Amino acid sequence: MAPENNGGLKVWRLLFVSALLIFGAILGYQAGLLIVASVNSPSSTNSFASASRDILSNSSQRATAFCAFTLLGILVARLLSTPAFGKLVQAGDRLKEMQPNEKVAAFAGVLVGLLLTLMLSYCFPIRGIWGIWLTIVIGIVLVYLGVVSTWSMKDDMRFFLPGASPMPSDAQETPPDQCKILDTNVIIDGRVADICRTGFIEGPIYVPGFVLDELQHIADSADSLKRARGRRGLDILNAMRTEQKMMIRTYDSTDPNDRDEVDAKLVKLAKKLSGKIVTNDYNLNKVAELQGVPVLNINELANAVKPVVLPGEEMVVTIIKDGKEPDQGVAYLDDGTMIVVEGGRRRIGETLTVVTSSVLQTVAGKMIFARIRDGGEDEEEEGYDRSLRAYPRSGPRRKIQH
Repeated sequence: MAPENNGGLKVWRLLFVSALLIFGAILGYQAGLLIVASVNSPSSTNSFASASRDILSNSSQRATAFCAFTLLGILVARLLSTPAFGKLVQAGDRLKEMQPNEKVAAFAGVLVGLLLTLMLSYCFPIRGIWGIWLTIVIGIVLVYLGVVSTWSMKDDMRFFLPGASPMPSDAQETPPDQCKILDTNVIIDGRVADICRTGFIEGPIYVPGFVLDELQHIADSADSLKRARGRRGLDILNAMRTEQKMMIRTYDSTDPNDRDEVDAKLVKLAKKLSGKIVTNDYNLNKVAELQGVPVLNINELANAVKPVVLPGEEMVVTIIKDGKEPDQGVAYLDDGTMIVVEGGRRRIGETLTVVTSSVLQTVAGKMIFARIRDGGEDEEEEGYDRSLRAYPRSGPRRKIQH
């Protein structure tokens, strides 16, 4: 639920709980009346009824019994109010995701069911508390049947609306152009939300149903790490829904008997919708490209916007561990780029100014090789000029002229 709706949600919760408490109090009082009436009935001759009749013979004791039953009804209603309101909010969230014709069909079904219940209650009146409960049960059954009936005609109900024009049967199935389809990994990663917020990803964003099911399965995992990742993905989707134009489960039309993996389903769906897959999965990226499906890879975007480091540039880094080769130390930039510092093994834990020697581009990203500025003992012996900018390791170095 969006933060701006929390105030309204609290008001609805208060009204719902208050109404349920009043209903529980009335129901408890009616139950007390029934029990007292049955105990005081002359036909009740068992020992329990006789003992209860003696206890309830006093008016003050009867009032105490009525109060006890009323409080019991309030207590039961209070215990049921929280889960009942949670189910009501979930139903409201599902209602938001429904198409307009589906909402009209559901409303019409509820209205038809209530009208039939009202007609039956007048035609066949049943008195007493049992009649009320029987009417409620019949109403629930008729409302359900009415919704099912009108739901099956949701595509045809447009013709019964004023000013409606004929519409092709597949008009609701026409997907938008160039929709961006999110996969599970990129949702959990979370960077896609920031990218969408900046406006670099345009057009509608689509979350397939099988991706949402996989997220829910991960969020329900017994592994605490997987469960945290799944819940993070769901939280990111909820935040994106309030900021972006997002569609969920709208154009899946997948075969329920399809046993393919999620990646294969994503590629099929992207080809069907002529959309683009947004992912950070290297394998999915290659498979989609082989099948001619456009891919927006978040990792490639992150590598592309990293600051360019040229040989000879200086930077301040902290040596945190030793490297693979002798006398090497390893540092990292803020964006995660690894820097291999020559002569840095003995300076672990220190913050130093280093000069870039060369830059190596790999599949995983960039790797920078550097040396410590004014800290190379070998250079002091050879007499290199410290004021000069460094060149790549394979290039010539200029010496100081004596």
